[in-house]
Amino acid sequence: MDFATELAALVAAADVPGAVAMIGDRDGVRHSAAAGVRDPASGDPMQLDTIFQIASMTKAVTSVAAMQLVERGALALDAPIGGLLPDLAEPVVIDGFDGDLPRLRPARRPITLRHLLTHTSGLGYDFASADLLKSRGPGGPPTFGLLAALRAPLLFDPGDAWEYGMSTDWVGLAVEAAGGQRLDACIAEHITGPLGMTDTLFHLDTARAARLAPLQARTADGGFAAFPADIGGGPEAEFLSGGGGLKSSAGDYLRFLQMLLGGGTFDGAHILAPETVAEMGRNQIGALRAGAMASTMPMFSYPIDVFPGMDSKWGLGFLINPDPGPAGRAAGSLAWAGIANSYYWVDPASGVCGVVMMQFMPFGDPAALDVYAGVERLAYA
Repeated sequence: MDFATELAALVAAADVPGAVAMIGDRDGVRHSAAAGVRDPASGDPMQLDTIFQIASMTKAVTSVAAMQLVERGALALDAPIGGLLPDLAEPVVIDGFDGDLPRLRPARRPITLRHLLTHTSGLGYDFASADLLKSRGPGGPPTFGLLAALRAPLLFDPGDAWEYGMSTDWVGLAVEAAGGQRLDACIAEHITGPLGMTDTLFHLDTARAARLAPLQARTADGGFAAFPADIGGGPEAEFLSGGGGLKSSAGDYLRFLQMLLGGGTFDGAHILAPETVAEMGRNQIGALRAGAMASTMPMFSYPIDVFPGMDSKWGLGFLINPDPGPAGRAAGSLAWAGIANSYYWVDPASGVCGVVMMQFMPFGDPAALDVYAGVERLAYA
């Protein structure tokens, strides 16, 4: 199999600007390739070292940082998080609306770190929840990077449902409060530094910024136009977004996935204990189902159900498919994605992991999903 030729064919058939894809195992890189263009405006080709806004692929890194602190006893999974994060000490729940005004009531139980890591806290995203968006009022949601964007009522009592949302941004703030370091310093010292992930940062220097793929958006005619936005809020952001602020390359992120595949260790770097990684990959939400999202903002995301008809679960930071996936991954694999159509999976049973990075919106674009599924099929061919 010529992986580069196959990826180029997938990108051309999908008619997307470009992609970088890599497949790895516990020992190294099996396949890597870049196809298409990094920047449709200039025609610059996509390169293996192209840097992307990985958006919600940041969540897995932040979740690992939190679990390192759990291992050290600085964070507890089931203690009320409000003692550490006062903004979450007295959460309120939307209990219907009086016209356009939300009715609010106190939550029946406190929010914990486990709730935040599993997206069962009740915190949502404006682009995925009509009730949350309505509760913001006529001004709409605050822009990326503002703390006001994180201060929102809950959609349900903690533990009662699964709703994808801003929970991991609060995990990042908990990591800072408990660990005594800014999130970027914590991640650099304890995760990306040891793993040699030199291109994984919240803010890029000039040289790395020159390798960044400009964010694109679908236009009405099916083409693409520049969408100049920093998903993490940029250098002026009021907080470092543990839920979506990192930039990274496919090669860097593959090393992170290989660490998970290796039970917390890769290339001599010990990041987590094997039992911690195993716990992160176990169902933490009981009978609840994960992996489906609505959409209130189709320019950002389509409605999506990652595994329709499958009773998907969530661990401490990852989606879990309890049955084999349609493109090759085994049952019990871990996965998630970023809103600009970057995707990853980790398959412990098969000893395979993969990452596919593109840089356009909306999330869940059918053409992007075709590329992702095609790469996964190649991994198991």
